[in-house]
Amino acid sequence: MGLEKGHLLWRLRGKRVSSPMPPRIFPPLIEGWKLAAVRENNVAIYSRARPGSPLKEFKGVGPIDAPTYAVCAVIDDFQNYPKFMPFTTECRLIKQDGDTMIGYQRLSPKICADRDYTLRVSKKAWPVPDGLVYTSRWSPANELGPPEQKGIVRVKICEGSWRLEPEGPTKTLATYSIYTDSGGAIPSFVGNHINVSGIRRLFVALRKQVKDPKYAAASTASSMPARP
Repeated sequence: MGLEKGHLLWRLRGKRVSSPMPPRIFPPLIEGWKLAAVRENNVAIYSRARPGSPLKEFKGVGPIDAPTYAVCAVIDDFQNYPKFMPFTTECRLIKQDGDTMIGYQRLSPKICADRDYTLRVSKKAWPVPDGLVYTSRWSPANELGPPEQKGIVRVKICEGSWRLEPEGPTKTLATYSIYTDSGGAIPSFVGNHINVSGIRRLFVALRKQVKDPKYAAASTASSMPARP
């Protein structure tokens, strides 16, 4: 959520929602998306212009060898992000209200000063023939988090989403979308490059972490929506 992007806690509430399935691939001419980087490590990264901004929106699409509920459980593990998410040094749950949560994150990118932000994340889940689809969307909510701190750049633009779709019972097609301004004096072309490399790191971290059996074990019992 930003990275991670990415990237925050949600809890399945057992709701049935009807939604058309999106295309599996994002061709260059659909919705303005263009291939932004050579496909590496089985992740395709696309970008498109954001009207009125030198910064681009980015979308990473790739498979993960785990069921959607296990991948979801890794993304749920918000307060442990400092242990496995790239550059994440602090995560704090501010508030949880049903399918919406407020969370604070601080990142230490090493090449520049620390960044921080508070996000509002909304979650949904619904059944499909091969399992469950999970989605989350986030937007800034800095007014609900801690005040700005000296030496830490406050990120004020951070919008994004996760979409986890089953491709059979043991594989997930993950789509991560992000539009963010890292703040400070970083030129836009550098910020765009950071987003591309950040998406690659995010998929590497997620694929590695989901191998821990605790995520499948912890989420299996709660993976099915409640019946009406």
